Formats: sequence, C-alpha cells, structure tokens
Amino acid sequence: MNILNHNFLRQSLRPQFIKCRSKSSFDYCVESVRNNDYENFVCTLLLKNTSRAIAMAVRGFNIEVSRVAEQTSQPSIGLMRLKFWEDTIDKCYQKDIKNVPQHPIAIELFKAVHNRKLTKRYFNNLVKSRVDNVNNRIFKTIDEMEKYSEQTVSNIYYLILEGNGVRNVHADHAASHIGKAQGIVQQLRSIPIARKINFIAIPQDVLTKHNVSHEDILRSKASEALNECTFEVASRAHQHLVKARNLLKDVPIEGRSTLLPATAVENYLNRLQNVQHNPLHASLQHRAWIWLPKLYYKSLKNEY
Repeated sequence: MNILNHNFLRQSLRPQFIKCRSKSSFDYCVESVRNNDYENFVCTLLLKNTSRAIAMAVRGFNIEVSRVAEQTSQPSIGLMRLKFWEDTIDKCYQKDIKNVPQHPIAIELFKAVHNRKLTKRYFNNLVKSRVDNVNNRIFKTIDEMEKYSEQTVSNIYYLILEGNGVRNVHADHAASHIGKAQGIVQQLRSIPIARKINFIAIPQDVLTKHNVSHEDILRSKASEALNECTFEVASRAHQHLVKARNLLKDVPIEGRSTLLPATAVENYLNRLQNVQHNPLHASLQHRAWIWLPKLYYKSLKNEY
C-alpha cells in the first residue's frame, strides 16, 4: 500500500459513519492538515476509518488556532480570532448543527464531537494555550517550554485517542510524553524562521547559559553555542520519547496507532544529531522520506 497515494487518501479516508457528511468540509480538513502538518497527516492515514476522520477534524482545528499568533501582528486581533474558536467549541457541544459557524473545520468538529463524545476540556486547553502564547512569546525555562508542549500537543493526542475509542490512563501517560517531545521538536524546527514568525523558540535560561542573544537567533547566526543550546533542549525531547516507548506494553493495542508520530519525532532528533545539533543546517530544511518505511513497519508491529 502506498500511503502517499492521493487516490488512496480520498477514497479510504472518506468517512462512513455519517452519511450526511459534507464533502467540501471534509476535503477542506484533509487539505489543511496535508498542507500544514504533513508528518502528522501521513501518520493519520494509518488510522482506521472513523478514527481517521476524527483525527483530521482535531488536527484541522489545531492548525487554525496554532496559526493565529503567526498570522496576526496585533495581539488584540489574535485574541479575537481565538475567541471565535472558543465560542465555536461551545456550539459544537450543542445538539443542533445549525448553531455551528459554517466553517469547514467547525462542521467536521461538530460531527466528531457527537460521534465519540470527545472531552471538551481538551479543546479548551488547546485554545487557552494559544491565548497565553499570544500574550507571552518567550519561554523563560525549559520547564515552561515543556508545559506549553503538553498543552498544545498532548491534548491533541488525548482527543485522538478518544476518537479511536481509547480511554486509558497508560495511553494518556504515553501521549503526554510524546506530546511534550513533539512540541519541543516543533520549537526547535522553528529556529530557522525565527524572524519571520517573530518568535524565539529556545528558552531564555538556556540562551543565557550559553551566551546566545535573541539577535543571534533572529539573524540565524550559526555557532557552537547555538548548537549547545539546541542539544540541551533536544535532550529533553529525547527523554520524553524514551519514557513514552517504555510504556508501550501498557498501552492498549488499539491506541498505539494514535502515537505513531513518535517515529517522526525520532527521525528529526536523529537528523539533528547527525549535524551536531545545528538547527540551521541545510539538510534539516527539507522534508525527509527515510522515516516512512519505519513508520509503516511500526504500524504493522503495533508499536510507535
């Protein structure tokens, strides 16, 4: 099976559990995730029908709220957009879809919420974390970065696990660690575009320790000191990845496919190590394919 085949995507992802599903809203969701969150998109293809559709809706929602800070230069405008999504979540938990804004993501969310009774708190956590990020664009410590990763990524996994019919404390524990690892990696991957998004990903305590300035990051100035900063942060991500995999035997088999993005996290950390933890290295600025066979193998083995 070619997991990158577009025809496979359109046919096998077409949900079967809601006959009245709008094709346009579903396709919008799929295209948004594919264009903006490609590694998670590929992993989502390996979920089963109902779980795939719900995961696409959840990840589509996450893309909408995560891009707010990048797309708005004025915090007040960003907060207004996040308020729209906060209100939309409230309406998705009402019984009548007519109350839901006619936004493709909102329509898909309504269907996902009512199909698997997804926990509202996780959606609210995703919005709140972005509100906090609009107001404060600097991490003071690695622990603060880790907490932000938990809020912005782990909550996605909790929702997708529920969409996969899994409500299990061990699965949630593993998802927490993978979310932290993936969130930290996402911050490291943003370093080359720091000026564009006006965001310093490396925590202030780490920058101070290695005598790296904000201007060095914004100017994409490569240095051994920057590599040391990156190594320190990447090590924390690796620790969480190891902890998550140590929990594998306790995670129900039907929940392990939800955690497959751990393979992509491992791939980036390995590539980063191969270039001496230089986050600006040219080889890290393009999409890698070498992890895809390993991803499919992990799926077949019920691992992550």
